[in-house]
Amino acid sequence: MIMAGSRCVESLPLLPRQLPFVAALGLLAYVFWASAALTGIAAGVAIFLFGMMTLERGFKALTGGVLEMLLRRSTDRFWKGLTFGAATTALTQSSSLVSVITISFLSAGLLTLGQGIGVIFGANLGTTTGAWLMAGPGMRFNIGLWALPMLTFGVVFVLARSDNFRSVGWVLAGVGFLFLGIQWMKEGFEAFHQAVDLSRYAVGGLAGMIIYTLAGVTATVIMQSSHAALIVTITALSAGQITYENALAISIGANIGTTVTALIAAFAANVEGRRLAGAHLVFNLTTAAVALVFIGQFMLAVDWLSQRMGIAPDSYALRLALFHTMFNITGIAIMVPLIPRMVLLLERFLRSPRLVVSQPRFINPTMTGLPGAALEAVRRELLRLFRRVFSLIAQVLNFDTRELQQQVDDERLRRLPVRIEAPNVDDIYNTRVKPLHGLIVDFLAHVPVQNKRAEQAAQLRAACRHLVEAVKDAKHLQKNLVRHLRSSNPALRGEYAAIRAGLGRLLHQLDELLNIDDPETAGAGIDALESQVDAGDIVRTGRLDELIRERRISSENATSLMNDSAYANRIARNLLAMARVTFRPLSTEDEPSGDTVLDGQPASEPPEPGATGH
Repeated sequence: MIMAGSRCVESLPLLPRQLPFVAALGLLAYVFWASAALTGIAAGVAIFLFGMMTLERGFKALTGGVLEMLLRRSTDRFWKGLTFGAATTALTQSSSLVSVITISFLSAGLLTLGQGIGVIFGANLGTTTGAWLMAGPGMRFNIGLWALPMLTFGVVFVLARSDNFRSVGWVLAGVGFLFLGIQWMKEGFEAFHQAVDLSRYAVGGLAGMIIYTLAGVTATVIMQSSHAALIVTITALSAGQITYENALAISIGANIGTTVTALIAAFAANVEGRRLAGAHLVFNLTTAAVALVFIGQFMLAVDWLSQRMGIAPDSYALRLALFHTMFNITGIAIMVPLIPRMVLLLERFLRSPRLVVSQPRFINPTMTGLPGAALEAVRRELLRLFRRVFSLIAQVLNFDTRELQQQVDDERLRRLPVRIEAPNVDDIYNTRVKPLHGLIVDFLAHVPVQNKRAEQAAQLRAACRHLVEAVKDAKHLQKNLVRHLRSSNPALRGEYAAIRAGLGRLLHQLDELLNIDDPETAGAGIDALESQVDAGDIVRTGRLDELIRERRISSENATSLMNDSAYANRIARNLLAMARVTFRPLSTEDEPSGDTVLDGQPASEPPEPGATGH
């Protein structure tokens, strides 16, 4: 009883959050009860929104990494990013899909904020294509007839076994639902017009502009889609249910309302995503303000262009589409020169938060549906994890981390510290390495991958394991390293100093390779380091046998030295295996790379757990 009561009490605070949803359900229920025409309009809106979601799902699956690849190649010039945003939004009829891809690339560090802003500006322009399609073919033809074959073939394709066929099926079904929803809205407004003439409630002048702009904002926020708000507006305008001037105000409000959905989505993103949402908000508010202030001039320009384009004076739907395009282009023309200043202001007011030790910087749940960006984000997160492992191993070796990141010579590396300490590896691992490692592994498990991407995910997962194995080997090495660096036996002390110096040199060289931008140079450097590891193996070179024959070390110490040399070798090979995967950007090609072992282990086997001398 107590448990049941506590559950009830805990659920009470959720009720206020559910009230808007419950109210919306009640309003819809009243609409379905009160009017068959309103039922058709509401159902049309619902079908249209479902079609947009289905279309987005189909395009996301069908294109795979194509959109990501195009975005990566379309950001070296501003006009390319602008064109990509406009073209992709026009094709998919979903600015939200473009926004998600752009935010994911920003979060992964693949785009700068300025480049992302260019793509978002283009996406805003791309949304105008939906208004043109609706105002043109959508109003002139019975597109509901086109919906039926698309839905039929779409379902057939969705039931196929091939992933590509299923993706095509979702696209066809999405377009079919879009057309069906538009047709239902058209018929609903025509039937509703016979019963009630909403145009009698038109409000002119400044008051009308403010009221209907707010109506556009509200409709977009409720439907979570400026496309849907514009389609409903054009349908109502064609049915004579709203005036032309009020429809213009609604289209302005729809542009403002779409920023609300972007802001909501940005809460789940990192600071780069929030900056992009801020830029989107500034752009749309500025564009809406210019459109409202100069509404008279815009209407005159629309009339002039309509005459030149052959648009009839009573074709208000096409004039609305032209107006929507014009004020978006005007907004782009105004804001493009201000992008550098906007970037500076956004970076100043939306500062990167100080990350908690276990908090990731690049990965976030919003990018799991975009494998290319997600895996690149994992790669960059692994470099952060490498930095932590780098610091941990440096402490085990009694090196100063900052010293190893500077220019060092062999003499400094072999010079033993005055005071040899033994840091608590378990504490450092549990606080600085394990939490981030767990988040990376969990994130990888939620990224849907196949073919080339599946191979890359396996490589990244193996690289993650290599780092953890290096830490474990460092812990095993620490015990004898600390003890024998203080040994009175100069030969034994010298060998452990050599192990320490060799790993220190490797860490220093890896740090240098990490800062090299050229992938080929980094790869050649890793190859050279692997050769150095082979040349420094005390067993392979016969150095251990020589020490034993000359009786410079005891057999017991020889066993310890052999095992610890193996640990050092494994540390080196694990770090190099990790570096080979993560020090270079992931390939975007479809064919297997073949230059990395997916789940490979370092060449030297670990010493047996029960080996003597430890």
